Amino acid sequence: MEKARHGKKNAKFSVMFKNGIIIIFIFAVLILGYIIIKSPGSDNTKAASGDLKIPKSNISETVSFYPYKAGRVNMEVLAVRAGDGTIRTAFNTCQVCFDSGRGYYRQQGDELVCQNCGNRFKLDQVEKIRGGCNPVPITKGNKTEDDEYIIISQDFLEESKVLFGNWRK
Repeated sequence: MEKARHGKKNAKFSVMFKNGIIIIFIFAVLILGYIIIKSPGSDNTKAASGDLKIPKSNISETVSFYPYKAGRVNMEVLAVRAGDGTIRTAFNTCQVCFDSGRGYYRQQGDELVCQNCGNRFKLDQVEKIRGGCNPVPITKGNKTEDDEYIIISQDFLEESKVLFGNWRK
């Protein structure tokens, strides 16, 4: 009888051990999957650092948003192909409403709309207009281009992070 009880204990322990191994394996697979999904190059919304390189081939009449991290400050650059075929760039923050934290834009048709004050801004005006309630332009003097990329320097981005100090997108 003692042997039978001891055998049942061993069988119970064996089942518990196997279940524990299975649980550990499942957690390991989940953690590995998370690491793979979050690894650089697999997440298009990951904020860049260093110089920001925007592939020209990705730019269309639909605004593209490029996250950037300057220290602890989250920033965003927008790029769009204007009606004349040129690519226009700006910070995704309003020149007037930036300090509110909600002075960023969303596209509606051929306009950008400030999420703080509701001002509408034509896509073809991006980078062309300074002052007022519109996106902060990133002009030719603050970026370089080659056949494939628009490059915005880390130094310029770092200097501009004050525009995003309260940003809450």
